[in-house]
Amino acid sequence: MTAAGLLAQVVRGDLVESEHHGHLVVLAPDGTIRLSAGDPAAVIWPRSSLKPVQAVAMLRAGLDVDDRQLALACASHGGTPEHLGVVLSILAGVGLTEADLQNTPDLPLDADASLAWRVAGRPACSLTQNCSGKHAAMLATCVAAGWDPRTYRDPGHPLQQAVVETVADLTGVRVGHLTVDGCGATLPSTTVEGLARALGRIAGAPIAAPESPEARVARAMAAHPMLVGGPGRDVTRFMESVPGLVAKDGAEGVYAAALADGSAVAFKIADGSARPRAAVLAAALELLLLDRQADVAGRVAVDAAVEAVRRVGSTPVLGHGRPVGEVRALAGQVQR
Repeated sequence: MTAAGLLAQVVRGDLVESEHHGHLVVLAPDGTIRLSAGDPAAVIWPRSSLKPVQAVAMLRAGLDVDDRQLALACASHGGTPEHLGVVLSILAGVGLTEADLQNTPDLPLDADASLAWRVAGRPACSLTQNCSGKHAAMLATCVAAGWDPRTYRDPGHPLQQAVVETVADLTGVRVGHLTVDGCGATLPSTTVEGLARALGRIAGAPIAAPESPEARVARAMAAHPMLVGGPGRDVTRFMESVPGLVAKDGAEGVYAAALADGSAVAFKIADGSARPRAAVLAAALELLLLDRQADVAGRVAVDAAVEAVRRVGSTPVLGHGRPVGEVRALAGQVQR
């Protein structure tokens, strides 16, 4: 494996206070590597960035949900009342309840939702954990396919085998490792480049294969970004900023996103930090958006998207509550 590349610097005042290294790849619409840092072939745990791929696997296996429910299946949601209502609707649609969920109990990710939940005297539970949409969809898939829903998390379960097959198909990379994700579901490995290719195939599907499961996932996520993340979340704000963008954050410094033309980016921050993720993704997306300026008719839309992406990626470093520096991403400043 190639050594990790420098992806971001934390600048305070006139000094670089710290650095974040990692592995990054940016793919052009034709699948060629537009930019890389570190090792695009680095094998990683894609964490929740894999959820759109898992959703494709579920649709292929017979999952029957509407677009709001499908977006929630792809989500690391905030646990707001809207999020929880959609999760419960997925379960109710197949005759199940929150008691059937097997994901790890937790409080809502969203600070306001978490406070309200605790003030009401409610404990951490599977429903409010951020992966409950994925788990509800997994249960619904089992019902649709005639599989045992009681063992849906087991690596040998037909559902998890279908996920592994779909991961290999969309990434173009054999799944060499399996583990258990934080939510309790089986987690397959892939590479940074494989994750980017999978997101590119999903985001580009509404044009390339409009009736495919991939296209359904792309349309659902792009239409309902608030369900994929939540209020104030950068993954939601990125998708609101760029029409057709499919983006998914993941734990331990993982992020993947793709534009409607199939161009894509994925990266893994080596130290697992979430702090530089938004800045690095913004820089990579800016690079891909600026490539579109060759289309003169689309320049105004591109310029607006670039400015919006920059705002989302802005990550100030504070001193006494005021900005005294920034997290400066380097990847997007190369090979423009």
